[in-house]
Amino acid sequence: MKHLGTISLETQRLILRKTLGADYEPMFRNWANDELVTKYLTWAPYESAEQLKNTYHQYLLDNQDKLDFYDWKIVLKKSNELIGSIGVVKLREDIEEAEIGYCLGASWWHMGIMTEAFQRVIQFLFEEVGVNRITATHDPRNPHSGDVMKKCGLIYEGTSRQAGKNMQGICDVSRYAILKEDYFITRKTN
Repeated sequence: MKHLGTISLETQRLILRKTLGADYEPMFRNWANDELVTKYLTWAPYESAEQLKNTYHQYLLDNQDKLDFYDWKIVLKKSNELIGSIGVVKLREDIEEAEIGYCLGASWWHMGIMTEAFQRVIQFLFEEVGVNRITATHDPRNPHSGDVMKKCGLIYEGTSRQAGKNMQGICDVSRYAILKEDYFITRKTN
């Protein structure tokens, strides 16, 4: 793999970019404080913008310039509104695998935005970084997250019973993946 870090990426409607110093406020306002958004995530809604700023936001700022750190903020081009995030939550160098995690403000659900962002991240990771395998997981009680994975070409690999924990407690974990060879075969036929 050739690590490049969190470089700016674009799609038709979106800019995917590094975290900025003032991002904690729209992060808090648009998704990080919303129980609906965090319902199936591994972290509770933040209670204040300051709490977010001093914890997770600071972690992002401290790590974002590392070449093996990939975390993008999702910005709508037309409004310049920060609406979500997507990134590599686990990187396995030994098998060249990147596991992706994402969240999006509820006001922007069901518009194809996360699919658009995820497709661009997949393209970047396969074509520029050179990963061999991209995975993502979700709680089966959150089927819309699995729908995003399917739309992005990931294949369902199975569900591990009671193998995870999120804001709902111990949960099943459904895993999806796409291999570099599958990605390039699909690209040639489209």
